[in-house]
Amino acid sequence: MSGMILVRDIMAKNVKTVRTDDSVHDAVVKMNKFDVGSVIVTNNNRPVGIITSKNVLERIVEPRLDAGAVRAKDVMSSPLITVEADTTLEEAAKLMAKKHIKKLPVIDKDKLVGVLSSSDIVKISPTQISILQELLRTS
Repeated sequence: MSGMILVRDIMAKNVKTVRTDDSVHDAVVKMNKFDVGSVIVTNNNRPVGIITSKNVLERIVEPRLDAGAVRAKDVMSSPLITVEADTTLEEAAKLMAKKHIKKLPVIDKDKLVGVLSSSDIVKISPTQISILQELLRTS
């Protein structure tokens, strides 16, 4: 049954983004304002990377850098791993586990249309928990 659920059916559609030249501080302000753990980094409206809370902790906070002086492109994870909106939930969960990621940007014809998170998968399809347990073990 879970193989019939498509990513587009459960993804979050209100994706928060920053531009490559925005500061990391701008990214963090947006993450806090919208209570999200990541933002997608875009260049000319195309998704090119992702900044997660972990990126900020490891690449800004720990080395004590100025978040206002560092650009998003300098701390983002890239290349961006994405999935098409018509991918099955099971395929997406397996990709997330294989790549050790918890957030998966969703594209449709190269346009960013959503984000799928591991918590979205657990909410909709508890049968995918074994796949996600592997993801969490390796994170």
